[in-house]
Order: sequence, then structure tokens, then C-alpha cells
Amino acid sequence: MGHIRAALMLIGFAAASLSSASPALAQASDRSQPALAAVIQDIVDGNRILYHKKVLDGLGHVSGRHPTDPTRFFMSRSLAPGLVTAADIIEYDLDGKPIADERRGYVERYIHSEIYRARPEVKGVVHSHSPAVLPFAVSETPLRALTQSGWFLGDGAPIFDAREHGAKLGFLVNTPELGKALARTLGTGAVVLMRAHGNAVAGLSVRQAVSIAINTEAAAVIQMQAIALGGKLKYLTADEAKSVAAVSGAAGATDGADRAWQLWKSEVGTR
Repeated sequence: MGHIRAALMLIGFAAASLSSASPALAQASDRSQPALAAVIQDIVDGNRILYHKKVLDGLGHVSGRHPTDPTRFFMSRSLAPGLVTAADIIEYDLDGKPIADERRGYVERYIHSEIYRARPEVKGVVHSHSPAVLPFAVSETPLRALTQSGWFLGDGAPIFDAREHGAKLGFLVNTPELGKALARTLGTGAVVLMRAHGNAVAGLSVRQAVSIAINTEAAAVIQMQAIALGGKLKYLTADEAKSVAAVSGAAGATDGADRAWQLWKSEVGTR
């Protein structure tokens, strides 16, 4: 997966220093700040977009890192993704502890907190039970980069098995220790599959994480269709993946990503 790290660097991944985690009783952030309000809105929109795209169902979650305090992140209270509003968003520190909020959160928030802790450049995380991806999380066939939209998969997304790391409640990543193990398996990549469970995605922004989650589901469908045709598949090489990454960071790429995001938002509507 080393070439994936190099490819991601081409589209702007820059390491940032993390200070110690915010104390659990720290003061909550001012959500009227434009940059923070924008991140929260992207989290809301991302939940609804992924529900509409059938990447999320009644379960799964989207988070975003605080735009000015890298030791905090935001995600919804325990709620179905299609119902999330800005009022449902909870602020957390990197220990997965809520900041001045007593509402019930997702038990698997450690997926998010530990990826943020391990990867300073990550600004958005998605955890889903993406249906077409699940077969690759329980088989010996790796989910690989087969088309340009799935370039970030490289020569195969790694698979995390929570049971191998002491999970005691099914395959849930519901402790910091399991979250750390998941983040280690993800490494410097963009996607980690979760055996018998789902997957987690890391992006440079909430919008990018949502886009990667959508493209991961699409990549799984395409690969299964290609396998069904028979014959040898022509996967992207490491150099080709880097080339696509470079194009993604070129002039006009941001405009294209924004157009896609606005389209997805229009499909969801204003409810």
C-alpha cells in the first residue's frame, strides 16, 4: 500500500501536528463560526447523501474533524443517518469523549477518534455496511483498483478482523483499543474493510470521505461484474493509480467534485 500513500500526497494530504486530547469537560466550540458551521452541514448532508445512495441504511455514521482544533471531531448522536440534522451533532475529543453533551452517541465512535489520532491529515471519516463491499470483506478476493474512480484501492484494501483483536460484542469496534487496531490496519490508505461487518473510509474532508465511500461501493459492484464475465482482469498499476491521483488534484478537479456534491444534495432535497 506504499504507493497509495504517495498517490494521496499528490492530491494534497499534508501532515498536521496534534496536541494532547481535549479534556472531557472542556468548553464546547462556538458553532456559529462559519468554518465549523460548514463542516457540520457537510456531516448532515453526507449522512443523508449516503443513505440516499444506499451506502448507509439505518446504521453507519459520518464524522468531520474540527476545522481549527485538530484534537476534536463531530458526528451525530445515535440516530439513523437519513434523519440527522445539525442539532443532532455531538462534539468529541480524540479519546471519543463527548464535550459538554450527555446525549447517547454511537458505540463505534472509536473508529473515528482513532483514525483522527493516527492520521493528522484526515478530516472526514465514514463507517458503513456498504452491501456490495461486504463480500470482499469475507473472501480471499481483494477489492482492488479496477477503474479510475476506484484508484485509491490500489492493489487491495486491507481487511480488519475485530475478533482477532479481542472484540467481545460481535464485530463492533466499541473500544479505543479496537479503534487503534483498526487505524493500524488502515495504515496510510483510504479504505479498510471490516470482516463480517463493513468498512471505514478516511478522506481529506467530509466531502471526500463521502465520495470515496460512494466510489468504494461502485468499485465493488464493477469488480464483481467484471469477475462474472470471466477471464483475467486488467487492474490499475501503481503508476496508473498515481497518475489518476495527480489528475484528481489538477485544475478543475475541485470544480468537478463540487458539481457532484451539489448534485447529490439536490437528489436528497431539503428535508
